[in-house]
Amino acid sequence: MAKRNRSSREPALPALHELEAEVMEELWSRGEAPVRAVMDALNKRTSKERAYTTYMTIMARLHKKGVLDRRREGKTDFYAPKLDRDEFMAARAQADVEGLVAQYGDVALSHFAQQVASLDPARRRALQRLARKS
Repeated sequence: MAKRNRSSREPALPALHELEAEVMEELWSRGEAPVRAVMDALNKRTSKERAYTTYMTIMARLHKKGVLDRRREGKTDFYAPKLDRDEFMAARAQADVEGLVAQYGDVALSHFAQQVASLDPARRRALQRLARKS
């Protein structure tokens, strides 16, 4: 999957609710799939099966929110994540941090600084390297 950079003009990716997260995990593992394949896989792992229309609605909403791409083949819609799992998580983390800083300002930043200061030095260095890559 090609890396995509989200510009500051694009809306932040939405936080995922429980079923949305389950659907995304399945699609990240598959790459692309129709609704029925996702439904079959997820229903095998649960004691309470969900209806096809439930999964169809969730996947259509994720497409509308900009999280999934959709292509039609005959009468079947195939869905694929727009970003791989790591890219999505990085974008969500960035949105969450920006939201906390926008809402709480220096108080949020001071808490982040305290968290970083309490880390093991090796982990702190690893995070500094990661931050330089961003």
